[in-house]
Amino acid sequence: MKVLVAVKRVVDYNVKVRVKADNSGVDLANVKMSMNPFCEIAVEEAVRLKEKGVATEIVAVSVGPTAAQEQLRTALALGADRAILVESNEELNSLAIAKALKAVVDKEQPQLVILGKQAIDSDNNQTGQMLAALSGYAQGTFASKVEVAGDKVNVTREIDGGLQTVALALPAIVTTDLRLNEPRYASLPNIMKAKKKPLDVVTPDALGVSTASTVKTVKVEAPAARSAGVMVKSVAELVEKLKNEAKVI
Repeated sequence: MKVLVAVKRVVDYNVKVRVKADNSGVDLANVKMSMNPFCEIAVEEAVRLKEKGVATEIVAVSVGPTAAQEQLRTALALGADRAILVESNEELNSLAIAKALKAVVDKEQPQLVILGKQAIDSDNNQTGQMLAALSGYAQGTFASKVEVAGDKVNVTREIDGGLQTVALALPAIVTTDLRLNEPRYASLPNIMKAKKKPLDVVTPDALGVSTASTVKTVKVEAPAARSAGVMVKSVAELVEKLKNEAKVI
């Protein structure tokens, strides 16, 4: 079984995000970038499937600038066999990325595609679902457990009411939730080996994909500063403040 894993380059989750002075976007100058945490979970799940003997090859793919090769090398160090970068310096929306991934899926013909459920920068939670719609594959989103059984994959999903298990016919698309697994750290020997693993670079034009966006960012603003909390000495005082000051009860 060939498994394709999509990864995204995002601002590291430990970094405090700053907005540009002209409010045109987020300031990325001299900011630490990392692999999206949900994508790390997706890579880990693919590696575990390979360790179980279910997967025979893991292909990592990313859509983004040249610098995204760094995150692909990380995926290779974690256990992916080869990588593909769809290189684009444009600000791509979820649909454009899904179209690029669909072109890669058509070329590679994987039996299973694993993505993080969302990226921590745009926070859209759209790409996996859009890719499933474009490719016509079955989809299992918000996965907290994945089990491949023959020509099916059983996905336990985290939903509002608890857990739901769906059986998907392969090929299928799975998006990973937080509790699916705990990603490993790449060892130094594997980081060195990753430098020699194949990484192909293609363009959206070469794949026959249009990345023209119908969405335009008008303005980006930092959230309003929150006022400090107030300590109260009793429940009666809390109720009084909620009633007379906050006026929420």
